[in-house]
Amino acid sequence: MRCKLVWVLVALFGLVALFGCASVPQSLTIMELRQQVWDTELAFAATMVRRDHDAFMSLVSDEAVFLSGEKSLRGKQQIAAAWKPFYSDKDAPFSWRPEQIEVLDSGRLAISTGPVFNNKGDKFAIFTSIWRQESPGVWHIIFDKGDDACH
Repeated sequence: MRCKLVWVLVALFGLVALFGCASVPQSLTIMELRQQVWDTELAFAATMVRRDHDAFMSLVSDEAVFLSGEKSLRGKQQIAAAWKPFYSDKDAPFSWRPEQIEVLDSGRLAISTGPVFNNKGDKFAIFTSIWRQESPGVWHIIFDKGDDACH
């Protein structure tokens, strides 16, 4: 009887530990979430500098929509095809960097925005991107739009 009681207590303790840990959400502050998105945006921009189209696409959601002029690029396949030429030359045709990041209190969505520079370093556009947290610490871009910069 005592042996059964021990096993029941061990099993019960194991279940409490298992479900207790699984049900406790990782709670990060808004500042920590902003930093995650900032770092992801910097990594996204670095793909252009490194000329790494595959790394660029690894940060794009399968269902992403990029607004490109009058048309929309829908899904990873269209975005990959449209952006591939930007990665084909030895030198990057443009670069970008974040200036502002904001995250919803839920921690699920974020917005990033900042300048886009031509290959001479002149600002010619502003980008705005929406990011979705897919799993803890993993962000993918779901919407992107560039606009001409006001000089």
